[in-house]
Amino acid sequence: MSSATFFLMPDEAEDEQNRLICDKIAQLYRKHKKLRVWARNQQQAEALDELLWQQPSDAFIPHNLHGEGPATGAPVEFCWPEADAVKNRPGYALFNLAEEIPVQAQQSQQLYDIVPADDNGKKTARERYKHYRARGCQMQTEPLTSEQK
Repeated sequence: MSSATFFLMPDEAEDEQNRLICDKIAQLYRKHKKLRVWARNQQQAEALDELLWQQPSDAFIPHNLHGEGPATGAPVEFCWPEADAVKNRPGYALFNLAEEIPVQAQQSQQLYDIVPADDNGKKTARERYKHYRARGCQMQTEPLTSEQK
């Protein structure tokens, strides 16, 4: 059975939110080894990609933007809704940062999602939550904080 975990985003500046997301990506990589991060847009994907490149060398996480890197994909791949020809990656967990549910969510057994701090973001997150629950996912919710390692 699939599971979906929603992370409650703190009301912080975008730079701090991106740092928290990168910390979570690192944690999820260590847990799953394969992770597709579905960004809101290409700009967010590039910002997160750059933050991961700034990690210390002993904490390096192999990653790339969609369309870069090996044909079989890097262990962490950043995609976004407007990206061309995004291939299914069996065995990858999906971390959705976008408002819409990507098609690739149908193939993922492990889903992660974000609940933004603003009211409109919470409303769309509730719709995604309902969708995953109706699909039979085991649901969890937890705060996204820097203490999570």
